[in-house]
Amino acid sequence: MVAPGLRLGAERLFEMPAVLERLSRSNSTSQAFAEVLRLPKQQLRKLLYPLHEVERFLAPDRRQDLHLRIFDPSPEDIARADKVFTATEGNRIDYVSSAVRIDHAPDLFRPEVVALTAVPSVGLAGDFAVVFSSFVLYFHWPLRLKSESPKNQYGHTKKMNFFKVGKHFTVVDMPGYGYRAPEDFVDMVETYLKERRNLKRTFLLVDSVVGIQKTDNIAIEMCEEFALPYVIVLTKIDKSSKGHLLKQVLQIQKFVNTKTQGCFPQLFPVSAVTFSGIHLLRCFIASVTGNLD
Repeated sequence: MVAPGLRLGAERLFEMPAVLERLSRSNSTSQAFAEVLRLPKQQLRKLLYPLHEVERFLAPDRRQDLHLRIFDPSPEDIARADKVFTATEGNRIDYVSSAVRIDHAPDLFRPEVVALTAVPSVGLAGDFAVVFSSFVLYFHWPLRLKSESPKNQYGHTKKMNFFKVGKHFTVVDMPGYGYRAPEDFVDMVETYLKERRNLKRTFLLVDSVVGIQKTDNIAIEMCEEFALPYVIVLTKIDKSSKGHLLKQVLQIQKFVNTKTQGCFPQLFPVSAVTFSGIHLLRCFIASVTGNLD
């Protein structure tokens, strides 16, 4: 099901040059996104709709294995969502506070989304980013947040960190699960996931190079046990060949289709290097937090 108010977008991309031109010149579109819209159409499609890029390498009888029409917003919808993530004087992204228990969490009545990711083992720790820094990169948020927010090293985040995105919603950065997780991880995170009433969606960041690992099942089992709606975001898609990425996408999609109940049936592949898939993920977050109404 396509989210209310959203229209199929990827297939229309090559049929709407006038729309793209109007959007690129519109005052309601940020300068950064206006530049994106001026990219060659093939490059633009790859940037905005990366799953469709993967689909091109599937045989016709395998395309049903991917859910490519669940969330497929038009470029107009993506442009509207981009405004939510554009930092201005009236739309600041600010650190609010940190908490180690749910009763210490700030009373923020706006919608919340939470980011969860596994802490890799020592042998894999080389080029992994900080959990929150990864989310910051994906949304192009100002780098000033790094100095204003608690200073964290990957695998050392010990608290739940709350960040306001303008007047729109709140992002909660959680300690990583698995290797080097804090001792009170279960009490802290499970209690938040079970009791936080304004939590709208949980985003599990999974490394697309290695796929779903045993540590990822910790978060998946929590979400399934508590009947929480969650989404799998495949990170680092720029690190894999098309063949390897396609294999991983199919394997993870099969896992989602057959082993999960609460997981959104569409994967969100993204790259913090090429920014492929970032705008689509932004649009989805804007939608689930009620900011595309």
